[in-house]
Amino acid sequence: MMNKNFKFIGTALGIFFCYFYYGILQETITRGKYANDEKFTFTLSLVFTQCVVNYLYSIIILQISPPAKNVSVGPQMKKSLYAICALTYILAMVTSNMSLQWVSYPTQVVAKSCKPIPVMVLGVLVGGRSYSLRKYLFVFSIVIGVGLFMYNPNKASKSSAPGGLGVGELLLIVSLAMDGLTGAVQERMRSGAAKLNSGLLMKYMNLYSVGYLLVAIIVTQEIFTFPAFISRHPSVLPNIILFCLTSALGQFFIYMMVTDFGPLPCSIVTTTRKFFTVLFSVFFFGNLLTELQWFGAAVVFLGLSLDAVYKG
Repeated sequence: MMNKNFKFIGTALGIFFCYFYYGILQETITRGKYANDEKFTFTLSLVFTQCVVNYLYSIIILQISPPAKNVSVGPQMKKSLYAICALTYILAMVTSNMSLQWVSYPTQVVAKSCKPIPVMVLGVLVGGRSYSLRKYLFVFSIVIGVGLFMYNPNKASKSSAPGGLGVGELLLIVSLAMDGLTGAVQERMRSGAAKLNSGLLMKYMNLYSVGYLLVAIIVTQEIFTFPAFISRHPSVLPNIILFCLTSALGQFFIYMMVTDFGPLPCSIVTTTRKFFTVLFSVFFFGNLLTELQWFGAAVVFLGLSLDAVYKG
């Protein structure tokens, strides 16, 4: 039990550190200022490049540490689950990145903080998973606490009219729904006869994703316009390379978390990672917290503490 707890903490820290820098790079690339006021609109190509690097990284990992003989990709149904899971995963990532063209990065972060809710709900409806009532309460308290901590009415999206939803918000809703479906399919994969391996999961998820995205960038002609953008703005290339590398390492930790502990603990870790990132930056730069933020922080810590004490 102690070794499992250490593995959980180590995997969670890997996710925290990788995606902290990943988030900085994502905002720098997608919302950066380029010459002639040109905007970065190549979401499909960015995700395609990311998935190619993720796939290559998984090949290296599998060569260094091959899976045990009793581990396989599973029967034909398992392969179809990889294809479905990769599709929902890509749709969640693409719609989330596309939303940044209409909403601010804080708005996107607050919205994606609700990820454990669709993961839990669709995990029950589609993935065949069951949770105790207190598990629902703990997860909802974490999500609510993160939302309260990060909520800032002065940074509301400019894309939506009063009382309505804009393009960015609708894309975030789709992204959350796809996150839930991805978690549900992964639950099905974990409950199958074949043992799931994080390296194989990363390999086949990204292999299918590369196939989907290759078709998309050909249809949208981003396969030509994306390299042309980089040639006009070569300063973006180092950020894209670092973005892909941190994504590959972070994704390996995420798949390790999914295969060893399940999609819900993974979504809770990724959600609280955003919270602790902001909390660290607040204290590091000496910024003051509002009463609402202190209350949100207390709710998050309470939810995390109760979830740690009362498993299940």
